[in-house]
Amino acid sequence: MDKTFEELLLKYARSSLPEEREQLEAQLWSEFGQTKAVFIMDMSGFSLLTQKYGIVHYLSMVKRMQVTTRPIIEQMGGEVVKFEADNCFAMFDSVKSAVEAAIVLNRTFNAMNEFTDDTFDIRVSIGIDFGNVLLVGGPDYFGGPVNRASKLGEDIAGPGEIYVTETAFNQIPSEAGFSGERLDLDISGIRLPSYILSYSLA
Repeated sequence: MDKTFEELLLKYARSSLPEEREQLEAQLWSEFGQTKAVFIMDMSGFSLLTQKYGIVHYLSMVKRMQVTTRPIIEQMGGEVVKFEADNCFAMFDSVKSAVEAAIVLNRTFNAMNEFTDDTFDIRVSIGIDFGNVLLVGGPDYFGGPVNRASKLGEDIAGPGEIYVTETAFNQIPSEAGFSGERLDLDISGIRLPSYILSYSLA
């Protein structure tokens, strides 16, 4: 983690003065805050595949996912923030680009699966949100959009599904032609209106 970021956090934690904490928070957002489309992708079936075929088998699939995912995200104008276990954390300047990358990735994995044994098929679920995040060295990012995209991609979406928060969906130009079913989700007591996108795997 960035040294300056850590120092400011420690100052905030140690301060008992509301005005000083407010100033430190403002400084953190000024120096590390960015507005991004947050993209979080999770591979499906970790526990079952690991139990059935062993960790080496699954790790090999994770590696294939990573080497396939990074160039697609970068070609679509995004940036991989990090790979963590079987998850990909990425960000884009626009929600439209994040959604386009999500669709391309699902189509790519679907095409790859046509040429592999079922035990090596890769299926992913994706969550997307939009808003302010703290982007720090490592790299890593933090903020409400990261938490919400993570909940959608890891906990709500199923294999092949792309969930987009209503906030993010409203950022997509109407001429982009994306559509989906609106859902009023309740996650950990928090209302999170979202869309499950409609698209073809072909």
